[in-house]
Amino acid sequence: MKIGILTGGGDCPGLNPVIRAVVRTAVSLNDEVLGIRNGWKGLVDNEMGPLDATAVSGILHRGGTILGTSRTNPYKNESALAKAKANFKKLDALIAVGGEDTLGVAAKLFKDGLKVVGVPKTIDNDLSGTDFTFGFDTAVNIAMEAIDRLHSTAESHRRIMVVEVMGRHAGWIALHSGIAGGADLILIPEVPIKMSEVTDAIKRRTGRGKNFSIIVVAEGAKFEGGEITLEKKLDDFGHVRLGGIGELLGKKIEELTGFETRVTVLGHIQRGGSATAFDRMLGTRFGEKAVRLVHEGRFGQMVALKANEMVSIPIETAVGKLKTVDQAFYQMARTFFG
Repeated sequence: MKIGILTGGGDCPGLNPVIRAVVRTAVSLNDEVLGIRNGWKGLVDNEMGPLDATAVSGILHRGGTILGTSRTNPYKNESALAKAKANFKKLDALIAVGGEDTLGVAAKLFKDGLKVVGVPKTIDNDLSGTDFTFGFDTAVNIAMEAIDRLHSTAESHRRIMVVEVMGRHAGWIALHSGIAGGADLILIPEVPIKMSEVTDAIKRRTGRGKNFSIIVVAEGAKFEGGEITLEKKLDDFGHVRLGGIGELLGKKIEELTGFETRVTVLGHIQRGGSATAFDRMLGTRFGEKAVRLVHEGRFGQMVALKANEMVSIPIETAVGKLKTVDQAFYQMARTFFG
């Protein structure tokens, strides 16, 4: 059997463990694996080549993806889609590793009659149907370490420190890293920011003799008026580039409280470098399971983690609705604010 594999969307720690697991598992079953370069763009441009055990040796600890990635959407252009489908004929099946957008394309291709299996990838942890996605644990640990380090300088200078972390539509990274790092306030996309609540939290701390605060904010968090964007240009999937909320929030805090405020934007630091042990293990399990689904003929399915078990769900279900932070979880987090 000839199995293709591609990685699409933003890179994240754990992609190479998935690729390695797919190749090693396929080789053990006497399959041939073709690596497709640069996501869906590679399928359109016919950029694919063989992957064997030697090709994936030594990549387990490496960040990023040896296959490269892109945010290309073949359904944006009829000619590109026709090329992608023509090149697909060189494969018996395809494993698509990606988030909402990449798997959205995979779901459409399956509906068009092509044999596709999905592997969930997003550091935001916002794909439905799976308890965790690889890359999330690494991003949380990186953010937590940054928060830990900012505590000492915030206290030394009696400053407010605003830490902007990733999270376009979901605040999972902000919540997990903020709680683990002892942040004094966590702001997420699911709950519009009220400056009165921000200043009240800071005042409660000063009332207890605490002349510094750590505030974690997700990049997609917004004031009641709407989201903050760095630019209006859209990518192939209709997304604008988010960001700037940290700087704007920092200015407002300084104006309203008089406290010197500094902003740290972690940005792509969160998605670079080696994966944690958890993410390496999860990526490995996902890759192995994906090959098993191919052999079982269970196409149109996405690998998922449920109660530490490897299961599968329809790709369409996974991308149909984002998994966002529910109010009960955020209410729990509020216990530790201020």
